[in-house]
Amino acid sequence: MGEPAPHGAAFNESLTNTTDREVPRHVAVVMDGNGRWAQARGRPRIQGHRRGVETARQVTSLCGEAGVEYLTLFAFSSENWKRPREEVGLLTQLLVSSLENEISRLHANQIRLNVIGDLKPFGIKVERMVATAREKTADNTAMTLTIALNYGGRWDLITAARTLARACEEKQIAWQDIDESALTAALSTIELPDPDLFIRTGGEIRLSNFLLWQLAYTELFFTDALWPDFDQALFLRALEFYQTRQRRFGRIGEQVRGSS
Repeated sequence: MGEPAPHGAAFNESLTNTTDREVPRHVAVVMDGNGRWAQARGRPRIQGHRRGVETARQVTSLCGEAGVEYLTLFAFSSENWKRPREEVGLLTQLLVSSLENEISRLHANQIRLNVIGDLKPFGIKVERMVATAREKTADNTAMTLTIALNYGGRWDLITAARTLARACEEKQIAWQDIDESALTAALSTIELPDPDLFIRTGGEIRLSNFLLWQLAYTELFFTDALWPDFDQALFLRALEFYQTRQRRFGRIGEQVRGSS
C-alpha cells in the first residue's frame, strides 16, 4: 500500500497547487462499494474487494505525496461479521494475504503500520502477524497508516469506559478526573490526532460506527463513487473540499481569521 503510483505531469501540477494550501494532517476513510462494484460487472463480490486493496495502495501513495501524516482505513467493521459466512471467510483470507504482501512495501517507503480493533476473532496467526508488522515498521516516519480491523466506534467507547471504571475501582484515578482528555487517552486511537478529513465512498451518507468520538469536528466528504473507482481526481477533489472549509471549533469566523 505504500509504493508510489505513476502520476502524470498534469496530476502532479494539480497536487502542487492543492498542497500550497493547508493539507489535512489526518485523513480517515470508509472504503465502501467494493462488492457493488464487482456485482455491477457480473463478477464475484470478492473481486471488488481485491480491486479495493489496489485502490487503498494508491490512496496511501497519494496521501504520502500530498503531505498527509496519518491515514486511517476502515477495512473490516465489527458489523461485517453479519455478512454471509462465505464472504466473511474470503474477506479474512484477503486481509491476511494483504498484510503479508504489503508489509515489505510499507517498510521500504518508511510507512509505520498501526492496527486498531479487536483482533481476537481473527485468530492467533493474524494477531502475531500484526504484532510483527507493527514492530518492523515502528521507527518509520514518513506516514502512519492505521488499519481498522473488527473495529467499531461503540466498541472503542465501551472499552475505554471499562478501562476508566477499572482504574477508578483500583483507585488509580478518582471519578472526578474523568474528562475528555482521560477518555481520549483510553481509546484505541491514543497515538493518533483526531481526523481532519473524513472520506466515504459508495453513496452512503453516514458514519457507520466509525471513529464516533474522534470525528466530532472532522470535515465530512461523501462521494457516490464506489471505492475501486476512487481515483487521483477524486482524491484532489476531497483535498480541495477540505480547503474550502473554515474550521471554527465553536468560535466565530472573525476569531478564526484573526488567529490565522
